Amino acid sequence: MEPESRGKTQLSEAPGLSLAVQYAVQADELPRWRLRRWAKQAVAGVARARAGAGLQSFCTVTLTIRLVDADEGRQLNRDFRGKDYATNVLTFEYGTDPDGNASGDIVLCLPILLREAAEQHKTLLAHAAHLTVHGVLHALGYDHIEPDEAQHMESLEIAVLHKMGLANPYLT
Repeated sequence: MEPESRGKTQLSEAPGLSLAVQYAVQADELPRWRLRRWAKQAVAGVARARAGAGLQSFCTVTLTIRLVDADEGRQLNRDFRGKDYATNVLTFEYGTDPDGNASGDIVLCLPILLREAAEQHKTLLAHAAHLTVHGVLHALGYDHIEPDEAQHMESLEIAVLHKMGLANPYLT
């Protein structure tokens, strides 16, 4: 193995996933196994996209998903983004170390997810799956600030959700 590829995941391999799930609220419909499945699908989708672009994937991905109430969601959004309201998903990307290990934290605000799902006539599971995928992509360095970045990120989200049997969330 050449020195540059030591410790890196090959183009065709999906990176390993280490996932911790924290519940600050009761979320019976969102058990650990379900959140893990969605996060794993998102990580695999990123690996496929990177391989398709001729890029190496991550070696491992370490994530924490925390489900919170509106008060904690608002406090985190205020403290870290300067926005005084609870948002549906908040992601903290910690980057990738020299060995290709990426990490991040994802906060899902359950009351906001429930409200948005009802407003958008979606099931909680479909909406939570979308926002979990969205958060994982943010944790892996994707963003939607610039229009081309937004289009790329949304395309990847749609592809991952399609592979999971879920509809394009941007059409509804």
